[in-house]
Amino acid sequence: QVQLVESGGGLVQPGGSLRLSCTASGRTISQYTVGWFRQAPGKEREFVGAHRRSGGNTYHYADSVKGRFTISRDNAKNTVYLQMDRLNPEDTARYYCAAGQAILSELRQERGYWYWGQGTQVTVSS
Repeated sequence: QVQLVESGGGLVQPGGSLRLSCTASGRTISQYTVGWFRQAPGKEREFVGAHRRSGGNTYHYADSVKGRFTISRDNAKNTVYLQMDRLNPEDTARYYCAAGQAILSELRQERGYWYWGQGTQVTVSS
């Protein structure tokens, strides 16, 4: 079992930045593919980005965040980060991290992940 806890959310002005953290316990997160998803009020949860360890250590991002969001890991802290820059109001959502062994075709889908955190709220507003 892996327990995931997100942190770092909050209120930020448009154009600002936030860094979300996803800290794992129970097992080493480095062995898993880690994805970030978000859910805005009244909308379905959507894929934000993922770091896939197998198949070449690749990063994948939704078109809406590409070039603004960056995933990184600190294996010593058993933590994965989502750096979010140039935020806009459309980025307002609850952000979730997830871990699993998603194959490439499932990377952007919730079913590719076994473990989920409770989420952290990000609000972009002036």
